Amino acid sequence: MLDECGQAAAELVAVAPLALVVLLVGWQIVLAGQTLWLCAHAARAAARAAAVGRDAAAAARSALPTELEQGLRVSHTGGDAMRVEVPMPLILREWRTPLTVAASAGLPKGGS
Repeated sequence: MLDECGQAAAELVAVAPLALVVLLVGWQIVLAGQTLWLCAHAARAAARAAAVGRDAAAAARSALPTELEQGLRVSHTGGDAMRVEVPMPLILREWRTPLTVAASAGLPKGGS
């Protein structure tokens, strides 16, 4: 019985780092998805602002959480279309990777 308790503890110690890595990778995937979603939201806000003659960069910045505003790039891609790029966070929003997430948005032209 004593040997079995020691075996379970040894297995737990061996599996714990792997479980932590799996958890962190899963969290990074969730964070990347949220960043992409927020980037697309910022691109739509920038496109709406550009369509009415407002500051697209300010609109994109206002659509993002404060942690994602640093490194924000907004560019005009033609017409009312705007492209927004945001640095990809690493594990926490405050930490950055060299990768960026980008999204583009434009408003459809009205007409009959």
